[in-house]
Amino acid sequence: MWLFDSSIGRKVIMAVTGLCLVLFLTFHMAMNVAALFSEEGYNMICELLGANWYAVAATVGLAALGVLHIVYAFILTIRNRAARGSERYAVTDKPSKVEWASQNMLALGLVVLIGLVMHLKDFWANMMLVDLTGTGDLAHSTDGIYWIRQTFSNIYFVICYLVWLCALWFHLAHGFWSMMQSMGVNGKLWFIRWKYIGIAYVTCLCCGFAAVVLYYYCESLM
Repeated sequence: MWLFDSSIGRKVIMAVTGLCLVLFLTFHMAMNVAALFSEEGYNMICELLGANWYAVAATVGLAALGVLHIVYAFILTIRNRAARGSERYAVTDKPSKVEWASQNMLALGLVVLIGLVMHLKDFWANMMLVDLTGTGDLAHSTDGIYWIRQTFSNIYFVICYLVWLCALWFHLAHGFWSMMQSMGVNGKLWFIRWKYIGIAYVTCLCCGFAAVVLYYYCESLM
C-alpha cells in the first residue's frame, strides 16, 4: 500500500497522526487549565462532555490516531535500525536542543504512550467510561475536580506525571522539527522560525499540564 510502502506515504502518516496527538493533548490541556480558574466551570465541561456521542467519538478517534503515531514510529525506527545499523536518518540541519531527543525518540515515545494510558486510566476511565457503561463510581463520574484532587495529592502520581511531561516535551519538540523538515521546510530562516514556534507551543502545552499537577499537589499539602 502506497501510504505504508513509500517514504512520502510514511511521512504523511507520521504528520497526520502526530497532528492528531497534538490536538488531543491541546484539548485536554486547555480543559485541565480551566480547573485553575473555575472548578465549577471545569465540572460543567466534564458534565457537558459526559457520554455525548460526539465527545466519545472525538476522544477515541484522536487518542487512537495518537497511539497509532507512536506505534508506527516504533515500527519505522526498528526498520531503520535494521536497514542502517546504528545510523539515523540523514538531516540537513540538526538543532542542538533536540539532538538528544532525536537519538532517543523510541524511549521517549514509549514513556509518552505509557503516560497517555495512565492519564486515560486516571480520568477518562473514571468519568466518561463510567457514564457510558453505567458501572463504577457514578457519584463522581462528572466530578473532574474530585479525580484531579485524588490523583495529584499522591506524590508518586505527581512524579510520574512530571516525568511524562518532560518526555512529552522532548518528543514533541523534536517531532515538530522533524515534521517541518519532512514537509520540505529546509530554508534556514523559515526552518529556524518554525523550530522556535514549535518549541514555544510545546512548552506552553506541557507547562499547562504541569501547572494543574503542581497546583493541586501544593493544595493537598496545605
